[in-house]
Amino acid sequence: MKIDSISLHHINMPLVAPFETSFGREVDRECIIILIRSGGLIGYGECVADQLPGYNYETVGTAWHIIKDYIAQLMLGQDVKDAADFQNRVSGIRGHLLAKAGIEMALWDLLGKRDKKSLREMLGGKRDKVEVGVSVGLQESPEVLVRNVTDYVKSGYARVKIKIKPGRDVGDASAVRKAFPNLRLQVDANSAYSLESAQSLQPFDEMNLLLIEQPLFEDDIWDHHKLQEQFRTPICLDESILSPRHARYAIEMKACRIINIKAGRVGGLSQAVEVHDLCLAHEMPVWCGGMLETGVGRASNLALASLPNFILPGDISASDRYYKRDITHERFSLNNDSTIDVPRGVGLGVTIDEDALSSFTLAHLELKPM
Repeated sequence: MKIDSISLHHINMPLVAPFETSFGREVDRECIIILIRSGGLIGYGECVADQLPGYNYETVGTAWHIIKDYIAQLMLGQDVKDAADFQNRVSGIRGHLLAKAGIEMALWDLLGKRDKKSLREMLGGKRDKVEVGVSVGLQESPEVLVRNVTDYVKSGYARVKIKIKPGRDVGDASAVRKAFPNLRLQVDANSAYSLESAQSLQPFDEMNLLLIEQPLFEDDIWDHHKLQEQFRTPICLDESILSPRHARYAIEMKACRIINIKAGRVGGLSQAVEVHDLCLAHEMPVWCGGMLETGVGRASNLALASLPNFILPGDISASDRYYKRDITHERFSLNNDSTIDVPRGVGLGVTIDEDALSSFTLAHLELKPM
């Protein structure tokens, strides 16, 4: 595909409710929506970098810079054949995986529209619908947390993840577990603990949790190995897994028993599939993480989560969990069995609400060949 132009939209969308983790509180979400044009077709992608360097070092600002000044220059006017070709072209750019992944998503959308195939079909997905859960941020108190979890359970979510940090961990999880003895429950620390302070989490072993997600530093796989030896509850790695290579390290070190896959974090859907396939070969369960995506990124996550080794519910909640108004005409709804349907249309299977995109856009840039 000859790349005719690349457009960037820096958008800001208000969240239905504030979302707080161990590294900060968000009341709205910024990201970059990417449009790649080729031969009359438009592919859409979403770069999930946020306004702050909390989840990792990338921000909307760094991604905008890297895409504009480096990635786009390797693509504009060029014949980019597929995702593998794209990854080869950007291999000289160290890091900046969220930026790369946003561009690659738009390429997949283009490929699907050109070949009249859905993203699920192109990736090798097997499911028409995928199990999903809901992620609940830190609340004012355990009582407020339980009220929020109760609302989500009543709305149909069969798996709940709660965010934790030092001082807001065992007590919060205990309150939820007491209220819901049989709920599929997991916790997410977002790297808030050290190997020493994580010893305070030992009571989790008595709560029948699905997993403890990323308790230790984002760049530390070895200490997660040490911690996993001390817990019966499975540890799941998120921020530590930046590539198929990191996934191999974690498997060989026995640093975890579950891996969270986010296409953005590993640099693209093609890399996410590689991590999935590696974990499948080693009987390591995976699930799909979320980054408060718009309908564009949510469609991509659903297609990815349809692959066979995604055997735990993903953080791909219904659209109305986060946004009253989305930038896609399609809104994803929760089915009665705590699943969401995988899009069936070509490419990502979504269409853009241009008025919504325009209303949320803070800055716009169109790049063409020199």
